[in-house]
Amino acid sequence: MKEVLHQGDIIKIEKIKHPVLVVSKDFFNQTGEIIGCPIFADGEPGALHIIIETEWIKGYVQCEKLALLDLNVRGFSKIGKISMPDIINITDAIQGIFDYI
Repeated sequence: MKEVLHQGDIIKIEKIKHPVLVVSKDFFNQTGEIIGCPIFADGEPGALHIIIETEWIKGYVQCEKLALLDLNVRGFSKIGKISMPDIINITDAIQGIFDYI
């Protein structure tokens, strides 16, 4: 069985160019599927492009590019984790995509 990932983990997935931030909650990730957003090294800050920085990764989380990824069929490695304030900021931005007017 593969490692269970946590919300806020940064992973590198085989055949995906950019690192991915795990934005789904831990209970969801237990199935081996995650919802993630790519992290691009270049970009401009905005409501849905949120900059993060860890010891190894600096870039813009592209919140509008949510993807369901089945890690049961892909290799991956954990390469970092973001702070709780960053997790809150990013999940608030994602929630804003679906909020009512």
